[in-house]
Amino acid sequence: MTKVGTTVAPAETSAPSVRLPRRRGIELALIVLAVLLSVYGYCAVGLAKNGSVPPGAAGYGAGLGVLALIAHGAVRLRASYADPLLLPIGVLLNGLGLVLIYRLDLETPGDRAAPTQLVWSTVGVTLFIVVVLMLRDHRVLQRYAYVCVAAALVLLTLPILFPSVNGARIWIRIAGFSIQPGEFAKVLLAVFFAAYLATNRNALAFAGRRLWGLQLPTGRVLGPLLTIWLISVGVLVLERDLGTSLLFFGLFVVLLYVATGLTGWIALGLLLAAVGAVAVGWLEPHVHIRVQDWLHPFASIEAGQGPNQLAQSLFAFAAGGVLGTGLGLGHSILIGFATKSDFILATAGEELGLAGLAAIFLLYALLVERGYRAGLALRDPFGRLLAIGLASIVALQVFVIAGGVGGLIPLTGMAMPFLAQGGSSVVTNWAIVALLIRVSDSARHQYDGKENP
Repeated sequence: MTKVGTTVAPAETSAPSVRLPRRRGIELALIVLAVLLSVYGYCAVGLAKNGSVPPGAAGYGAGLGVLALIAHGAVRLRASYADPLLLPIGVLLNGLGLVLIYRLDLETPGDRAAPTQLVWSTVGVTLFIVVVLMLRDHRVLQRYAYVCVAAALVLLTLPILFPSVNGARIWIRIAGFSIQPGEFAKVLLAVFFAAYLATNRNALAFAGRRLWGLQLPTGRVLGPLLTIWLISVGVLVLERDLGTSLLFFGLFVVLLYVATGLTGWIALGLLLAAVGAVAVGWLEPHVHIRVQDWLHPFASIEAGQGPNQLAQSLFAFAAGGVLGTGLGLGHSILIGFATKSDFILATAGEELGLAGLAAIFLLYALLVERGYRAGLALRDPFGRLLAIGLASIVALQVFVIAGGVGGLIPLTGMAMPFLAQGGSSVVTNWAIVALLIRVSDSARHQYDGKENP
């Protein structure tokens, strides 16, 4: 009972806790859909080429499904708040890549790559599971930044000791076993760049002096970072791996911009990239030939020598039209030796058409967007830079490869993420997805009032 004219303060009540949805059921449904689409593509190839369902369709579907479900179980167990789109996108792209490689294997009976690619995919998913289960907190990686950069430089240097392949020294071949160390080095360098920039972001953004509207940091801060980048890119130029050099340069500029917020770094990066591309294009014969092919893709036809690889790729895209010729009914094998690696996108363009290519690019766009979203949601600078760096690796690779195969830019010789033949590439891409899973889980944990255990 209260007296007239007096007020009683309401009792303090605690805000009800909100339980964020974990969305693992959505992830499982999308994984099942991704596996079914991959099996459908596998069967469609067999029906188009032989008039019957391939005898290994059930085994292919079971193998891909088991791998995907085990990976889903690891996410459900250790990263229950992770983004539900990342794993299904990886499964669908990997499954589509296996279908396209199998389809091209039917044209080259003596060179079957699909079984080997399936083994590498298994290794990649296994690494994904190990990362999700063992790496409980992405911030642990920040402690090993200099270990990562040392390992990356060693991996980049090793191919110099081995013979070149197709004009580039990017492979290590021992007793029939080959790997491409640069694929693993890009993830290690992303960890180093993210850790270093997270620690020195204030000095990079505010210290030093301004020149032409750009805040130049002191040499003590920028020097180590610039030195590591120059060494890594310089080694790749010596090895003639210009695609990976362009990737590292783009990664460096993107993370520097994200860390400092200064748009001048983007302008400076584009200027330096243009100058470097012109210089290398004129001075390096291997690159000069690719630039000439890009400028004059039909020159070999006019000279009576037949179409080159780029011209055949453009013909494949044109033949596909809007809806494509159908899986197994194209002729992209005419492109030559790089059909299953550099030019596998031409097979997708011819047999799935513009609509299929748009769907593939949409999958990549979603993968990159979810990586950016997870990074922007994080409070710690290292996790933010790491997520954006990893997503940018995928974005830059897709742009460089699609641009080269489509005639937008000169060819650089890189592997399309998940689609192209290449064990090192598919394993590395699964590691990227695993790290993005871990980062996205941490991002949603913090909004649930929890920290990673």
